[in-house]
Amino acid sequence: MSTIALRDRATPLLHAYLSASAERWGDKVAIVCDGQRATFAELDRRANEMAAFFERSGVKRGDRVLIFAENTIHSVVAFWAVQRANAVVSVVSPLTKADKLAYLLNDCRAVALVAEAHLRRVFQPAAQTSAHLRLVVVDGEIDDSALELLPQGTRYADARLVGAPAPVNRCIESDLCAIIYTSGSTGEPKGVMHTHRSMMTAATSVSTYLEMAEDDVVLCALPLSFDYGLYQVIMSARVGARVVLTQSFAYPAQVLALMVQEHVTALPGVPTMFAMLAEMKAASSTDSSHIRFVTNTAAVLHEKQIRAVQRMFPHARIYSMYGLTECQRCTYLPPEDLDRKPTSVGVAIPNTEMWIIDDAGRPLPAGEVGQLVIRGPTLMRGYWEKPEASAKRLRPGPWPGEMILHTGDLCRMDADGYLYFVGRTDDIIKSRGEKVAPKEVEGALMNIPGVREAAVIGVPDELLGEAIHAFVTLDAGASLSPQQIQRECQSRLESFKVPKVVELVSELPRTTSGKISKRELRAPRGPAPQQEPQ
Repeated sequence: MSTIALRDRATPLLHAYLSASAERWGDKVAIVCDGQRATFAELDRRANEMAAFFERSGVKRGDRVLIFAENTIHSVVAFWAVQRANAVVSVVSPLTKADKLAYLLNDCRAVALVAEAHLRRVFQPAAQTSAHLRLVVVDGEIDDSALELLPQGTRYADARLVGAPAPVNRCIESDLCAIIYTSGSTGEPKGVMHTHRSMMTAATSVSTYLEMAEDDVVLCALPLSFDYGLYQVIMSARVGARVVLTQSFAYPAQVLALMVQEHVTALPGVPTMFAMLAEMKAASSTDSSHIRFVTNTAAVLHEKQIRAVQRMFPHARIYSMYGLTECQRCTYLPPEDLDRKPTSVGVAIPNTEMWIIDDAGRPLPAGEVGQLVIRGPTLMRGYWEKPEASAKRLRPGPWPGEMILHTGDLCRMDADGYLYFVGRTDDIIKSRGEKVAPKEVEGALMNIPGVREAAVIGVPDELLGEAIHAFVTLDAGASLSPQQIQRECQSRLESFKVPKVVELVSELPRTTSGKISKRELRAPRGPAPQQEPQ
């Protein structure tokens, strides 16, 4: 197996990955989606044509362009085209509602929107609120009456500029390449700004330790609006691999069949996906011998989940990874360390440094819990037009003129340099005068036979300050009462860490990237059942 190195160019930029692969493997299939296939040469040509259309329509260097679409070949073409037009791309989840889409359009002052026709009931009212939008490119059929609902002066188009060459490159690698919106714990969307350099560095680092190669076939069921979903396309273009795109993981049986049909070798996922597979009888009988490696991100895999993934994919290398949108990836656990350090999220990825600090910013020794700090070229430039939020995360480092990322994550590091995630600083529960990390309680809950998933939050309590409230889903056929779960917790945790309330739910709310949405769990609801440990 071999990998491709970017050609020696005067100005290497992210989209040069596609150019290089098209030049070397023009006739090779690059993308498979919904029964359609596109070669690297076809992707390259279509991206050039759309980029030329953007330029002719008035999109200039540094302008922002939003892509509001499902996982499709057209979405991938648009992603590369925006960069080739010297503009800044932002991929937005197709599940986004009109009011939030309107906020995003106005927040980054997008001049163009690429959308799918079937999403018009969302993007039309959003577009009407924008004072900056000049161009709407729609993939699919849309009637004239629908076009009248677009704001006056906004030009609708179905981008076709057949045979046109790409615009002249005017960017350098320190220019802004993408804005990735993240809600974080507050729910207010923040635009994480990444340059061509930071994204290329991340793609190179991750694809290198994963040993990705041109003969890999990567299944991407993650949304392209999620940074790790987007990186499947980027990294595959870098090494000449094929991407098999699916709309979602809602029908895992179909995804399993697709994996076999396309001879998938790489499976990137999130804990939710692996939990769904673990419950399927078909997963154990599906031939998985062609899967070379499995990666996890978005949330830390618990040891129980790791063992389930190992059983499902006995021939694969399993990579447990950890990262933030603000630095893309932080750590990975080498597969050979999975058995001896199963609760660790690993070591720093190549070209990255990390350490733990106390509240005063002083480095902490091995074993002590503090805030994780990241140093390296994968860091964001900041949050789009949010200087106060940016200054909170990006602070001067130990070397003159350099900024480092204060992640807001509480972690510890062992004597070998392996990282262990404890929790978010804003997630820590203060109960009975003690600090409780939700992840520790969730880990204890996950190890109870019959528990499938768990999420823990703190809720206001007059006596305790904050009470520990656990939401638990059970394995199919399992029968556990909240009191039984509390008793199990008493044997596994210190008394002040035992949940005051255990609430059994059929499923846990999710973000579009598959993370458990604790913001939704904290939203006001009806009164929860009152319990005390038995």
